[in-house]
Amino acid sequence: MAKLYFCYSAMNAGKSTVLLQASWNYRERGMETLLYTARLDDRAGVGQITSRIGLSAEAACFEAATDLWAEIKEAVAGRAHHCVLVDEAQFLTEAQVWQLARVADDLDIPVLCYGLRTDFQGQLFPGSAALLALSDNLREIRTICHCGRKAMMVVRTDAGGQVIKDGAQIEIGGNDKYVSLCRRHWRAMMG
Repeated sequence: MAKLYFCYSAMNAGKSTVLLQASWNYRERGMETLLYTARLDDRAGVGQITSRIGLSAEAACFEAATDLWAEIKEAVAGRAHHCVLVDEAQFLTEAQVWQLARVADDLDIPVLCYGLRTDFQGQLFPGSAALLALSDNLREIRTICHCGRKAMMVVRTDAGGQVIKDGAQIEIGGNDKYVSLCRRHWRAMMG
């Protein structure tokens, strides 16, 4: 029986690297994978999953209006697909998480989602909230704070390195805009 998985972490824990490695492992054994990423994350180009260590792969894109159930059902019709992998899963809608659960339940294809749990203000992303509620398996991918503790939060910074405490939930960026911290250091910086 296939399952819906949510692998989450703070920024810079290697989520995309783990996703690309999982896809490689399937393909190395002659199995097909279907990769997705959020259209709005175009840091490496639209439809690209790229890790900080240089791994990359092309992926289909999803937006809020994308019907993932219909798209995946059509893509796998008459072809054997062994896994669906979704990067930037925090940008999924609740409806899309239900669609991915249906892929696992009705098409018997495992769905592995990788994304952030919370935003820079410590709030759940809608996609992450739905994944935490609906996933069969939750896995935290760990990274560390500058103090050595587990980093589970991020702060957003401006070009001068000053912490930004308010703003839109979604602002695409990497090390240029975000710093992963443990909860204690996040509280100190956001306080």
